[in-house]
Amino acid sequence: MSFLFDPPMLVASGVLIERALPEEQRDVAEAATLGVFFGSSFGLYHNVPGLGLLWRPFRARNGRDFMWNSGVFGVNTDNLGWPMHALAGTIFATYPFFLKLGRRIGRRFASQP
Repeated sequence: MSFLFDPPMLVASGVLIERALPEEQRDVAEAATLGVFFGSSFGLYHNVPGLGLLWRPFRARNGRDFMWNSGVFGVNTDNLGWPMHALAGTIFATYPFFLKLGRRIGRRFASQP
């Protein structure tokens, strides 16, 4: 999970929820999906021990480095100030939007012949 990878994965998860699950299970699946994304992403951002299997393959120094850089960018995460933490909070706040967008896309394509 990272700020680069999470939005497209959330959209894809929303499409999958709409296309693969019965209607009565979709809201529970949405809540569970958000729980997994928030839990793992918050854990990575706060460098919770034991999450190295998520960030090490991307040659990140730690979870926060992975969240910001995803093995692609070059943000120095050693001494992030409050503006960057506020930006992270804003990005986290968009997660439900991306999942809802995926569900909407899934509904749109599911109803076409």
